[in-house]
Amino acid sequence: MSRRYKIVLAYDGTAYSGYQVQDNGVSVQQRLEEVLEYLDRQPVRVFGSSRTDAGVHARGFVAHFDLTKPIPPQGLLRGMNARLPDDIRVLKASYAKPDFDARKSAKGKEYRYFVYNADILPPHLAPYWTFCHRPLDVQAMQDAANRFVGRHDFVSFAANPHRDLETTVRNIFSFKVRKAGPRVTFIVQGDGFLYKQVRSMVGFLISVGKGGEKPAAVTELLEAAAPRTARVQTAPGKGLFLWKVWYR
Repeated sequence: MSRRYKIVLAYDGTAYSGYQVQDNGVSVQQRLEEVLEYLDRQPVRVFGSSRTDAGVHARGFVAHFDLTKPIPPQGLLRGMNARLPDDIRVLKASYAKPDFDARKSAKGKEYRYFVYNADILPPHLAPYWTFCHRPLDVQAMQDAANRFVGRHDFVSFAANPHRDLETTVRNIFSFKVRKAGPRVTFIVQGDGFLYKQVRSMVGFLISVGKGGEKPAAVTELLEAAAPRTARVQTAPGKGLFLWKVWYR
């Protein structure tokens, strides 16, 4: 008889093609399934809370899977971390209800995007911070970010996922832009996000911060609800972290 487990992960996405198993590179999901197959002595499918892109990191990624071996959660945590590469770590492991689904049961997610706004980017921050040497108007970016809050059709701020979607409408709960010295952090919470939506929104906010777009342009693009154009740039994957996922 199998039992369902829930784990919380942190990972450095630099070396991976994303969370989801893909043909064009090694994924985080692949590494997890390899370790669990060793522990459970049979193939194990891992279901993640999100499909993070290539180079994107996570601090609070959630996944679920079923095991046939009776492994206690603490033993599972130790066993997985002993065999996973150093850039993937299981932070928590617990039993889950049989109907728990890491993606479908989620009530909301928080992403954080990090921009280093100065003349020089310190090398040790390079894998995790996007560099911008031009001055950024934080007040204008916050004005623009506020316009994303609420329930909107975000098709203008998403890439084609190459799969059918029921809807491109999403609900953004909050969107904050914070600056501390050269460090600019974008913090967005919502009920779910489209393919490359967060990176597209941040990319557009950076355009606003540089003076290339006005904050009101966010409302204009949302109301147009037209497929994304070159006007909406996608910020690099390396500055993005899936920060946390919350449930009931």
